[in-house]
Amino acid sequence: MSALPSNAVPFAFDTEFGADGAVLRASTWQPTKRAFAPAEVEALVAQARLEARQQALNEVEALRAEALSIVAQTVSQAATALRGVAEAHRRESAELALAAARVIGSAAFDRFPRRPLEAAIEALGQEMDATPRLVVRASGLDQDGRAQIEALCAQAGFSGLVVFRDEPHLPAAAFALEWADGRAEFDPAEAEARVVAALNAALAAEAGHAEPPLEGGAHDRRGF
Repeated sequence: MSALPSNAVPFAFDTEFGADGAVLRASTWQPTKRAFAPAEVEALVAQARLEARQQALNEVEALRAEALSIVAQTVSQAATALRGVAEAHRRESAELALAAARVIGSAAFDRFPRRPLEAAIEALGQEMDATPRLVVRASGLDQDGRAQIEALCAQAGFSGLVVFRDEPHLPAAAFALEWADGRAEFDPAEAEARVVAALNAALAAEAGHAEPPLEGGAHDRRGF
């Protein structure tokens, strides 16, 4: 006994007739069309071509979308890497600038150890001109150095008494000025630390991690 084809359908007589023999409901069965006119063939071929073209366009669009996604992901990864490179470059440049500043500042302080003190007296002359007494704390001040500072105070408009206090523990170029209404001091190491902190805060702010600004007192002058 031969097997039935997979597409075989049992015959169903579904035409419904009335008592008088009239057809009340016609059968929905339609025989499989096995012959086509040339025009029908051309129409089917055109439809197949249209469907194939649409399918190809859909595949191309899917490939394009996938390629764009890969490009966007690659660009995002590259941008992240470039941001890291730029941040490292900024930090290395800042470290190089700080190293150069240390060398230049150290040489300048060795050659002109009294220049920061002189600059402070020149800058604060108006604030100290009414005070009767100015205390200068520094290390290594000889008679010539003290005479120069007294002359500079007079040029700045200070007519009071200048009192010197030798502070051997202070490094070269460090000093402290004390008068009735305020105080000013300078320490190269502390100034360098503040510069480094400010630079780190600026770099952190560029990276999106801003730090609060440094604050100082109204009469406490530091880091000339």
